Amino acid sequence: MSTRFPGRRFSWLRFGVLVLAVALAGSGGALTLGWWQDSAEATVEGTPWFAGYVDVTATPSYAFEAPAGEGTQAAVLAFVVAAADGSCAPSWGASYGLDQAASDLDLDRRIARLRDQGRSVVVSFGGQRNDELALRCASVADLTAAYASVVDRYRLDTIDLDIEGAALGDAASGQRRAEAIAALQEARRAAGKDLAVWLTLPVVTSGLTTQGTDTVARFLAAGVDLAGVNVMTMNFGDTRAEGQSMAAASIAALSATRRQLGVLYSTAGMPLGPSSLWRKVGATPMLGQNDEPDEVFTLADAGELNAFARDNGLGRLSVWSLNRDKACSTNYPDVRRVSDSCSGVDQGATRFAAVLAEGLTGTPGEAAGGVTTPEPVPTATADDPATSPYRIWSATSSYPAGTKVVWHGNVYEAKWWTRGDVPDDPVLQDSQTPWRLVGPVLPGETPVPVPTLPAGFYPTWKPDKAYTAGDRVIYQGMAFEARWWNTATSPESSLVDPGGSPWQALSQEEIRKLLEK
Repeated sequence: MSTRFPGRRFSWLRFGVLVLAVALAGSGGALTLGWWQDSAEATVEGTPWFAGYVDVTATPSYAFEAPAGEGTQAAVLAFVVAAADGSCAPSWGASYGLDQAASDLDLDRRIARLRDQGRSVVVSFGGQRNDELALRCASVADLTAAYASVVDRYRLDTIDLDIEGAALGDAASGQRRAEAIAALQEARRAAGKDLAVWLTLPVVTSGLTTQGTDTVARFLAAGVDLAGVNVMTMNFGDTRAEGQSMAAASIAALSATRRQLGVLYSTAGMPLGPSSLWRKVGATPMLGQNDEPDEVFTLADAGELNAFARDNGLGRLSVWSLNRDKACSTNYPDVRRVSDSCSGVDQGATRFAAVLAEGLTGTPGEAAGGVTTPEPVPTATADDPATSPYRIWSATSSYPAGTKVVWHGNVYEAKWWTRGDVPDDPVLQDSQTPWRLVGPVLPGETPVPVPTLPAGFYPTWKPDKAYTAGDRVIYQGMAFEARWWNTATSPESSLVDPGGSPWQALSQEEIRKLLEK
């Protein structure tokens, strides 16, 4: 048993295998670590599912309880927050207490009708506009009771915690939230009941922000068994490259999030294989017009995202929101202004929910009883120079920006000059590593020829010689050109400080042209 994860099965034998493999990998750099393909593993339960968000308090009201159509087999009802008076009492959108929602919105009856049709309901806490309960509940005990009152009233087996805005950056409330959810989940399991917990967090194309990874880490440290992390693939802003589609931006964000979760779970003593990590990832796009004026999530984007989710086995897809899943009428002329009740795009009779839900046949509650267990089953293989397209990374070599290397069966490209930085160092943020993962070494690859100038092509650099702009030299096998007059300044300075150095390394393309003459 792991004391950090009470109630979870932990294999010391498998953990020992992981420690041994990591030690081997660190001993010489020639061995790689890979995970067994775990698509058939039962450690992450349930079938991938789709459930659209419904803004319960928006007008006009969305009839989520109406007979199910395509993509509406489940609904995520949003948002339960602190009461308008700032107390620890749960409310719907700070407008309706739970009893008031039952009378004014007929919410309890509508949820019962949804279930009578064999459909599922999830309740989401938080959101952007109001205070999440942890911001107002002063103690873990009060917060646990507040969450429990909602879970018990609506007989929930799955909840969603949408943490953004002020709640995301508040460490104190974040710690209370993690401890309260851990206590609630433990109490329900002790009573023979299940509770799946999803975190919904903002994301950029490079993955979760530091506040997002801190949030996940708190939950894991508190002992919460997360069903997964659902990222809001919307409103990317400046992180979306010019011309990049919303689907491509979303896929980049999801891939980065999966990598970050791998680091977070390993750090928490719960290493997971690739398929299980994908099952821990969810995506929620904002259909149609996003809040960013130049971001429009189209039906084509929805199809591409759905295909990616199915191919990789994502745990869930959702959408914000079912209220908006229809074209705007002619009475709403400015479609670039986001509406609560229409998409802002010409979608005809096609619904985003139907496109996103295609092939996702599970229900939220299926994974509620699943118990996450570590999966350290590494294999060791050698990085073979004969079958690698680029040089094997070495801790003693210097790599200018743009240099590609092979390490642990993958190709990496240097984002800036680097020396001694391990390409697969498990950092959480992309900005913390000088390496960009390009992709795996493919079967049948052979070394890509690297153009090299023959010995004596240019004179060797000498520290006591003066050089003028345009002079070229060889230093440690690399060709450099002087940008201005200098003396005693090593060409290596251009690798460390390209802007301030009087030297500039010749590119491989320039070297190829010299060899062709």
